[in-house]
Formats: sequence, structure tokens, C-alpha cells
Amino acid sequence: MYIKHLRLKNYRNYEELEVSFENKVNVILGENAQGKTNAMESIYVLAMAKSHRTSNDKELIRWDEEYAKIEGRVQKSNGSIPMQLVISKKGKKAKCNHIEQRKLSQYVGNMNIVMFAPEDLHLVKGSPQVRRRFIDMEIGQVSPVYLHDIGQYQKILQQRNHYLKLLQTSKQRDMTMLDILTEQFIGMAVKIVAKRFEFLHLLEKWAIPIHEGISRGLETLKIQYKPSADVSEDQVLSKMIEVYEDKFAKVKSREIDRGVTLFGPHRDDLVFFVNDRDVQTYGSQGQQRTTALSIKLAEIELIHSEIGEYPILLLDDVLSELDDYRQSHLLNTIQGKVQTFVTTTSVEGIDHQTLKEASTFKVDSGVLKKFG
Repeated sequence: MYIKHLRLKNYRNYEELEVSFENKVNVILGENAQGKTNAMESIYVLAMAKSHRTSNDKELIRWDEEYAKIEGRVQKSNGSIPMQLVISKKGKKAKCNHIEQRKLSQYVGNMNIVMFAPEDLHLVKGSPQVRRRFIDMEIGQVSPVYLHDIGQYQKILQQRNHYLKLLQTSKQRDMTMLDILTEQFIGMAVKIVAKRFEFLHLLEKWAIPIHEGISRGLETLKIQYKPSADVSEDQVLSKMIEVYEDKFAKVKSREIDRGVTLFGPHRDDLVFFVNDRDVQTYGSQGQQRTTALSIKLAEIELIHSEIGEYPILLLDDVLSELDDYRQSHLLNTIQGKVQTFVTTTSVEGIDHQTLKEASTFKVDSGVLKKFG
């Protein structure tokens, strides 16, 4: 799949933008703070209905304007579909094929993307929250049910935490309500954990040969899900439920004392091993970067295997963060099969056929134009 056409109105520093792209590598050149990352971010937001840079949607609206609008036409193997997202101070409205989508979980997944930005190099060494967000965003693209489940889980978690706070401050004493919320919480938690196990198993399958290739056969990658409760991939859901029930029974008084839910998918993590050593703790910076790159390239293949289409790849200022060998490996992998957007201040020093054949755009003060 690829995005043929993009139109922006009142988006970040773009008053108006209308641009067409080809199904190949598209390089967006520009100095810092001119709008190259904003243009790439708009493609991400059109696909995911949220930004990878901010959780405050109001920041996406141009200064002193009431709304921002992103429109795109996405070409797939079975035809093209128009997509539209309007962001206002009241919320978001999404349309796909001119039909308004009542739930964003039904909208996300119509256009698939993989984003690789400098902060993704922190996927390995960053906080568990970074890795949980990565898992949820990627599963959500190929599974609308998962997006719905994670939304429900977050609501129940909020309610449960609120009720634990009331119990903590003795504003409530009724344990029956806590038991009901705990039962609902466990029901959603096991669905999410089971899906995460399944997804990471698939991701590892694609990532192992890619990592071996980048490391010239010297390294073997493993990905391990690290749940906060003692559940495992080979347990049936009923057994997982038992484990959670037992865990919450044991920590009930501690949770009330703390006023917060101590276990569940919102506390889980994943660990990357290279040659059986934890990369976060023992890996070199080069190994951490190779691991992050392998994961991103594996995502491309995993999405293709799940939906039968290659996703769109967004490389935001990341080529300059990779050495020549990793740059070449990345560009060789995508060559001719994945529509790719590259933002950079300069392509000097990147001597690769893929970039020589790319479409080039220049951006200056919120104006983006094709170059050459």
C-alpha cells in the first residue's frame, strides 16, 4: 500500500498543503523547525488517529485556528480509499471511504505504517512504558479487536484505581464493588496478555533472521514477554484467570494501602536478549541499535504477512543516527517494495542507489515543494 495524495489544512505550521507522492522513497529535506517532521507526523496521525510526538491533540492545530484537517488517498492492491481526520478542540472525527467511523478502533488499520524515529532507538534501553506503547500500537494496526480491548481495559483500570483511592481514604468501605471491578479487570487483562504473547512470538520469528543478517551471523536475538503476574504463554485463559485471581487476593490489602492497581498488562514489560544476554543491561550501543532496527524491519514483514500488503515506512531523522553499514542494510531491505518517507537535513554522505532514485521535496517555513 502507499499514500498517493496528502492534503493538510491548519496542521501544525502548515496553513495549506496539497502534495502527491510516488510509490517509492520520498525524501523530505529541510532545516530544523521548518516542518519536515510535521509533514511526516501528519501521515502517522492520519493512519493512527494520534501523534507519536504528543498526547495533546490541541498541539496539532495551527495557532489561533479552530481545527486541523488531514486528508489522504491510500492505494491498496484492491483499489484506493480516501481517509480523513478532523481534529478540533471538541475531539476527533474520522472518515474512511467518506463514511464516518463511530469508533477510532474501526478506523485505525485502514492504512498501515511503521515509524522509525531516533526515539525508537530507545525501544531497548528506554522505560517499560515505551515498550508497552510499541506493542499496543503495532498489535492495534492489525487487530481492531485488540484496540477495543485495550480501550476497555484502560477504562476499568481507571475505575479500579479510583475505587482503591476511595477505600484508601475510607470514603468507601464496600468490598463488593472492588471484587466486581477486579473480575472485569482480569477478564480484559487475560485477553490482552494472550494477544501480546502471540504477537511477540510472531515478531521474534521475523526478527531473528533479520538480526542475524545485520550482525553478519554473529548474533542471535530473542524476545521475551515479562508479565507482572506469573502467567505464561502456554497457559489456557482459564488458568491465567486463576493466577490473576490468586495474585489479587494476596495483594488486596496492599493495593488498598497504596490506592493503586499493582499488577496487570499496564505493568508488564518485554526483554531483548542477544546471544542470551539482556541487551538493555549488557548490550553495547551498537547491539541496542541493531536490535531496534531488526524489530522495525520485522514489523514491516509481520504486517505484510498478516494483511497481505506492505505498510508505509516513516524514517524520521533516523538515517543520520545509523552507521553506514546499518543504513545500507535498512535501505537494501526496503528497496522497491515499501513506500518510504525519509526526513533529513541533508543526504550528503548517504551514498545509496535507493536515495539517488528517490523523489525529493524541500520544506521551508511550512511550505513543501517537490525538488528537481
